[in-house]
Amino acid sequence: MKLSEIGEFGFIDRVSALFKDLSLPEYIGIGDDCAIIPYNEEEDYVVTTDLLIEDIHFFKDLIGPEQLGYKSLAVNLSDVAAMGARPIGSFLSIGIHSDTELAYLDLFLKGYRQLSKKYHVPLLGGDTTQSGKQFVINVVVIGTCRKGEARLRSMAQNKDSICVTGHLGDSAGGLEALLRKLSQTELTKTLIRRHNLPEPHVSEGLWLAQHEGVHAMMDISDGISSDLSHILRTSEKSAIVDLNKIPVSDELKKVAVSQAWDLDKLVTSGGEDYVLLCTIKDGSFEEVSMGFREAFDRNLFQIGEIVVGGSGINWVKNGKKVSFNQHGFDHFSV
Repeated sequence: MKLSEIGEFGFIDRVSALFKDLSLPEYIGIGDDCAIIPYNEEEDYVVTTDLLIEDIHFFKDLIGPEQLGYKSLAVNLSDVAAMGARPIGSFLSIGIHSDTELAYLDLFLKGYRQLSKKYHVPLLGGDTTQSGKQFVINVVVIGTCRKGEARLRSMAQNKDSICVTGHLGDSAGGLEALLRKLSQTELTKTLIRRHNLPEPHVSEGLWLAQHEGVHAMMDISDGISSDLSHILRTSEKSAIVDLNKIPVSDELKKVAVSQAWDLDKLVTSGGEDYVLLCTIKDGSFEEVSMGFREAFDRNLFQIGEIVVGGSGINWVKNGKKVSFNQHGFDHFSV
């Protein structure tokens, strides 16, 4: 059997099973956006790590070094946000070719520092090594949350509202604009910026975690079709999602129409939006939504409902069930 036959998440399941007997009862490891490690009587640590490899996760000719530094930290801060935790420090390890220009590395670190400063996250260490060709980036971020209050993927309950904290598909649209070398208009520039400079919803995650009615939570990195499926699998639930209710920016709508893009595919499986996906207790959405708007001056979007029975995601459009078999990003799928 080849890796491509089981995919990224099938492989992760094999790793998890192999190390299951070494796990400790008070620790939470493989299976969520972050691992949870006991800290003291009041707080837990959360830890996440992410690996970015040139020509797989990014192309040097499509993203500037400063943007790349910013994004490298952003994708990890987003994982901490998904746990309802506060980031407190990061570690950066890079594999670089010896011929790399120092000016490039300086700009990369400038972008990394810019986001570090914004969220008061010091760089605490890391490692450097020589790589054969590709630029390799690994970031670890540590955060803290009140003991027992981290939001897990397994917390979704029957009749929960399924919600997202921002528009979906902009990043995928920006990547398409870059790959297709579309003309640089204000619309395409906006989408490209949202792809290259994603904003982690750290404050939103902390705010949502303060509300008991907020159950499961994670960030949307691989596309909602994939990421929601993780919540459903670990919570042992199913979902109904209304494609008409998925929030889409005006910029993406206009570019998608002009380029004849499949908008549903972009918003459900494009990935890298790094907004938060959460489920909210039945009857609590209006209260949480109103508070969210007051706190952040924008909407919390309800796109569906958690249900029991069935399997996976049941898609609805224009009031009718639709056959919509989209999958999010998988590193090893064929």
